[in-house]
Amino acid sequence: MNFKTVFIIYTILSFLFVSACRNKEKNTKAKTPGIQKDYLSVIISLDTLRSVKVKNVIFREDSLLSISSNKEANPYYHYFKARKYTLDKKIDSALLEYQKMKVIMPGSEVELLKTYEILGQNMVNGSMVESALTSQIFAALKKAEQVNSRLTYRFYDLLAQAYFQNDNEKKSLEYAALYFENHPFKAHPVIKQRYFDISFLLAYRLMDVEKMTYYNSQARILAQKNGDSLALARTYDNEAQIYSQQGQPDKALVCSKIYFNYLKKTDDLNDIAFNNLATTFIRNHQPDSAIHYYKAGIEFEKRDPSGKQKPVHYNGLIEAYKMKGDFARALQAADSAYVIELRNNKAIEAVKVAEMYEKYKVEKDQNIIQLKSSNKLNETIIKQQRWTLFLILLVFFGVVSFFFVIYRQQRLRERNKLLRSENQRLNIEQKLLQAQLNPHFIFNAIANLQGLVASGHIDESIRYLKSFSGLLRGILEQNRKDFIEIDEEITSLNNYIHLQQMRYAGAFDYKITIDNQLDVNETFIPPMLIQPFVENAIEHGFRNISHKGVLNISFKVKNDLLSIEIEDNGSGLTTKAADKQKKQSLAQIILKERFDLLFTSKGQQAHFKVEDKKGSDAKGVIVEIIIPTITN
Repeated sequence: MNFKTVFIIYTILSFLFVSACRNKEKNTKAKTPGIQKDYLSVIISLDTLRSVKVKNVIFREDSLLSISSNKEANPYYHYFKARKYTLDKKIDSALLEYQKMKVIMPGSEVELLKTYEILGQNMVNGSMVESALTSQIFAALKKAEQVNSRLTYRFYDLLAQAYFQNDNEKKSLEYAALYFENHPFKAHPVIKQRYFDISFLLAYRLMDVEKMTYYNSQARILAQKNGDSLALARTYDNEAQIYSQQGQPDKALVCSKIYFNYLKKTDDLNDIAFNNLATTFIRNHQPDSAIHYYKAGIEFEKRDPSGKQKPVHYNGLIEAYKMKGDFARALQAADSAYVIELRNNKAIEAVKVAEMYEKYKVEKDQNIIQLKSSNKLNETIIKQQRWTLFLILLVFFGVVSFFFVIYRQQRLRERNKLLRSENQRLNIEQKLLQAQLNPHFIFNAIANLQGLVASGHIDESIRYLKSFSGLLRGILEQNRKDFIEIDEEITSLNNYIHLQQMRYAGAFDYKITIDNQLDVNETFIPPMLIQPFVENAIEHGFRNISHKGVLNISFKVKNDLLSIEIEDNGSGLTTKAADKQKKQSLAQIILKERFDLLFTSKGQQAHFKVEDKKGSDAKGVIVEIIIPTITN
């Protein structure tokens, strides 16, 4: 069986398998109803409505979605149903509905909305938020920020609530600010007013009178601008809290009366308003007035159709009667508070039992539906198993044959690649031999030697000849090696630079420094790595300059890599820009090819850069070479 036949068989099998998968995907998509309405925009816009209108929208959407076909597959059907349960104080049922929201695409807005609501339901009891739940909120926030979700602001709100419940008011205030800044409707008056009210509450928890005053003044300015009389009246209630904190109960009482009278005038009184005014009278040492409003609050609360009562007014009566010295009535108030609290606890337990029973019924019905669906699915799977198994076997043998042919071809390509690499290495070595010593330098060196001999400088001629012969001998020995010790490279550099100093007497000085961590006898580098850059510095950098040249060569270890720097104070690269555009340095091209062959082709880091020194007074060029540290 040749490669062409195997490829044709594999293509046919893949086409059959993909076609089957696409048909299955089409059937699945056909069963999933499309969601045309932008429900997310509707949900976000609820933030701009007051509680009564929010309730109306939730009931309206729930009614419309309840009569739609395939409503169970629509995540927003479960969302609005859960919101309806929340309004009815059925927390467990709401949580179960949120969990039913189907997420088609991970990371989508639907998934983030579901995550937000489930996390929020786990925080409704007002108790301390555990670290595990806080971590889940942060993880959801990170995901929302990554996809730039429209719901990101809601996770800031969750964090503000979590820190508030954990008595970390500073963090809560920080995330409340982020909630407002990222809200899509942050310019809406309702959102702004809510932000100032929340910020005031947090400042009150922090006992920060300055921030309380600031947020309340902002809320008052906004209320006056928008003509929101209720919000304006609420600022007087807040101002009463400020005066109480400042130890001015008489002014606090005036503000509390303004707020109370407004609620009374607009027929919008509530039991909390009675309690707040009565508490202000207590702080102003007027127990009789406090008793009057505590009792009025109790009578008002009795008119509530739900029949629910709170012990807060009776607790206030206890303090008022104690202030008057009427301990008998204080005891009666304490008994009443205890009875109410006991009754409320029983009601809470009854609601929990009812919710547990409802949850059991829902889960039971859901299990029955799931069992029926599982049976149908199992029947379909049994019918498809034989064909699926047959196709899998065909695909398996086709894939094995295909990869066997690919493997053989890969082996051949690797062998060819090795041969090409070897040829390339030999060519590069040949180029390196040609470029390592400048023929002009050899000619000039010999000419200079002749001049020294002719002039009678015998000692200097001998030293010159010794350095020159040492350099040539070192080059010839190193040409046969891929790597040499740093000590050998330094010896060759010394010989080379000495010759250049003899040619250009007094033109420059040099210095070679070695890091203390570096063992020059145990660390290896490619031969003739530095010489081309040193030659450029001497031949081009120090030519036609008015000052004395300085050449510094350093060997260092950086991040487990060997760093070699060649630095000079010559004329720099900018004066040779035209020449560089015409012809790139042959030595640099060869060095790059050597790096590719020795290091980068094996996945190792190796590179170099040549640039002018930076700074207004800086002169010359700096070269940095980075290669792996080789010790054996």
